[in-house]
Amino acid sequence: MSDSPARYVLFDVDGLLLDTEIVYTRVTQGIVSRFGKTFDWSIKANMIGRAEAESSRYLVEALDLPITAEEYLVERNDRLKEGFATCDAMPGAEALVRHLHGSGIPIAVATSSTRELFEIKITRHVHWFNLFDTTVSGDDPEIRQAKPAPDIFLTAASRLDANPAETLVFEDAPSGLTAGIAAGMRVIAIPDPNMDRDRYRGATQILDNLNQFDPAKFGLPAR
Repeated sequence: MSDSPARYVLFDVDGLLLDTEIVYTRVTQGIVSRFGKTFDWSIKANMIGRAEAESSRYLVEALDLPITAEEYLVERNDRLKEGFATCDAMPGAEALVRHLHGSGIPIAVATSSTRELFEIKITRHVHWFNLFDTTVSGDDPEIRQAKPAPDIFLTAASRLDANPAETLVFEDAPSGLTAGIAAGMRVIAIPDPNMDRDRYRGATQILDNLNQFDPAKFGLPAR
């Protein structure tokens, strides 16, 4: 992994830029509780950051739900839309994006979310999400495999004309960390407080929130 200055930056969205995880949790618990099941961190920790089809299959199998993954997804996505439209930004997210954009650093979104749900999530935040040079969603036709495969980060980097060795990734999920490392990029991990930090081995840094990030340590313009 290169120690050269970072010249490009990629961001995950869920739980990293926007506080959407609380919506996922509330909606999923509402569905599984009908079957006497509990959606807790022992399950959620293995779903964060993965493509929705894969995470849904895991949920149905792990909780032995009497519905298919497809049936779960249809119900979940209908319920999610209302919650996503009002989600808040994570601490420091808008400020860091504005700093990098204002400093001329190429930045991109690389999210496992579908484009439809992504557009709903940014409803209250379009003014700063418009600062990104490009957005790659999980249903982009160029994405063959979801995280933890590196496809989404490599696609985002290619659209920035970026060298992976000069690209910095921000992630909150272990699958995203694995994907970033597989892409040959350095990864700043910002886990949910409920996540076991041992699952983030290999991260260049592990921080509590985006406010703690010091751009100058990576050759980026200081705040």
